[in-house]
Amino acid sequence: MTTLPEDSFRGRYGFAREDVTLATWRTAPYMRWSFANVAELVPSAAIEAAPGRSEPPLADAGWLLGEKVELSGGGTTVRAFLESCDTDAFVVMKSGRFVADHHAPLARPEDRHIVFSISKSLTAILAGTLEDEGRLDPAAPVTDYVPEMAGSAYADATVRQVLDMRISVAIEETYLDPLSAYGRYRRAMLWNPPLPGEEAETMLGFLASLEKTEEPHGGAFHYRSPNSDLLGIIVERAAGQRYADLMRDRLWKGVGAHSDGLVTVDRAGTARAAGGVSMTARDLARVGDMMRLGGMGAGGRVVSERWVRDTLEKGDRGAWKAGDFPHFFKEGSYRSKWYASGLPGGAFCAIGIHGQWLYVDPSAEMTIVRLSSQPLPVDDPVDLDCLRLCAAIAERLR
Repeated sequence: MTTLPEDSFRGRYGFAREDVTLATWRTAPYMRWSFANVAELVPSAAIEAAPGRSEPPLADAGWLLGEKVELSGGGTTVRAFLESCDTDAFVVMKSGRFVADHHAPLARPEDRHIVFSISKSLTAILAGTLEDEGRLDPAAPVTDYVPEMAGSAYADATVRQVLDMRISVAIEETYLDPLSAYGRYRRAMLWNPPLPGEEAETMLGFLASLEKTEEPHGGAFHYRSPNSDLLGIIVERAAGQRYADLMRDRLWKGVGAHSDGLVTVDRAGTARAAGGVSMTARDLARVGDMMRLGGMGAGGRVVSERWVRDTLEKGDRGAWKAGDFPHFFKEGSYRSKWYASGLPGGAFCAIGIHGQWLYVDPSAEMTIVRLSSQPLPVDDPVDLDCLRLCAAIAERLR
């Protein structure tokens, strides 16, 4: 955590610490600091790493930053692209080794950067471990695990439909409208300041209030973040263990994470499983490489190879094409909170708003992490160029 005297803080970041509030923390320029210091703004639970680990030295990224790549605007360099889109950290692994580490001037390798919706993919891994043990049945009704959802949009949904974002629920991802239902959602998770006179609510209460649309569950892929917060509650109920402790025991230990992580929580202590995880770029890369290796991490098996193959190969392409993001991957799919590209090399990824990426190409034995503070929550031109960049680096590493 960055703790600097006020004059030094302003000199380093160009603004005062007091300027960073719940109303401003996801806006420029404040996100350059807040995305690595979320716990100073939102209550957070620790995800503990095993003690005594020290990171290997940083890998020189010089061989990569000057590489020429063809993006939407023509030829450029890797460095120029990263600088143009507010990249904070960029890490590349090849065959299980770190081969490039690059950080922006105000970022540090030890920063625990919020990964936003990559949290969804991490939460799904927890669900996979419980499925492997027979403690979670994807075909079961949501209400088997969270009976409070009776009477809500989720009353007749299955866990599988929650995992695959094939839920009919009346909410839109309106990130920039604080007065929308999505704004109320963010207030329930303590990410936005309260409105005058509004009654405080919890994540569980908010989810139980959501209504179903006329569309049946199990149709097209519709990206709705509350589904993944519900998944976090489902895995807690199935395991009988708190989310942060599940992450510690099932993912952090298994991938050999070197640093503690964090997850934001609401006033009842419910984890923001859809977007509240913060971690170092290298530890996130370790998660991607575990998935590349079929569920085997540096600390042992995390999740079964069967689950990884199911996640990456069994997504419904028809649901994807009829859904929200078909322009990203023409032959893509989405299953268990992971995006499969449908490309010949088998590339897959996890994505978060404001420019968070975990991109894995098994054919190149490559894992890439890009953590950013992009001003816009969603910027399709930049995101598509990031995909082109990752594909170009994969070709360089084959």
